[in-house]
Amino acid sequence: MNERVLSDIEVLVIEDDPRIAEINRRFIEKVDGFTVCAIATNEFEAKLQLDVLRPPLVVLDVYFPDTDGLTLLSFIKQHYPDTDVIMLTAAKEAETVVQAVRAGVFDFIVKPLVFERLRATLEEYARFQQQVKAWQEQPSTVEQAEIDSLLQNAGTGRMTGTGVGELWAKGIDKVTCDKVLELLNRRGELTTGTVGSELGMSRSTARRYLEHLVESGDAHHDQVYGTVGRPERIYRRQRGNE
Repeated sequence: MNERVLSDIEVLVIEDDPRIAEINRRFIEKVDGFTVCAIATNEFEAKLQLDVLRPPLVVLDVYFPDTDGLTLLSFIKQHYPDTDVIMLTAAKEAETVVQAVRAGVFDFIVKPLVFERLRATLEEYARFQQQVKAWQEQPSTVEQAEIDSLLQNAGTGRMTGTGVGELWAKGIDKVTCDKVLELLNRRGELTTGTVGSELGMSRSTARRYLEHLVESGDAHHDQVYGTVGRPERIYRRQRGNE
């Protein structure tokens, strides 16, 4: 067994399916600086582990046989305000997402889980924690740029700063957008199908992100006509970025 690093950020996984919980644990512990301190599969275990461990971070599902994730999220925010929550769930209902964001969730990731998406969020969380600790150890006044930097590392649901609010309003998540751009820069050209299979999203979602890259000037698109069926849109890097 690997020795736990004292500086690791401890994560409590709350997931009713033990198999999925184990997958989540393995993914989380693949990210440097994170360790899973416990797994809870129901409301009783979750509240017990929260009380005993007081983890800085919880990875939380929405669906449970004896409660629901939004209720647990509200409980955590009320009783453990220093604990942050990443919701990792198959729930895609707009109202669920809105309630989670309003309740202060750090991030909301939809299953099936894509490791790169989770890693990006955990790395953002680590930067957020480092900045918070630095401020707590040396209390002082801060500049607007420092505040913006903190908020931009405080999860996609709370991002502020130039352009980020606009992205959120369009349903564009900055972390995911960066992943699509990274994939585009690596491949040179993409289709919605390629993005969907690589990053685990639907074609319609992939199209929304690719079209955003076109709007922002990071990509351009061409219509390619095959021998059968409708023409397919190919998204390519802007020539100046090649």
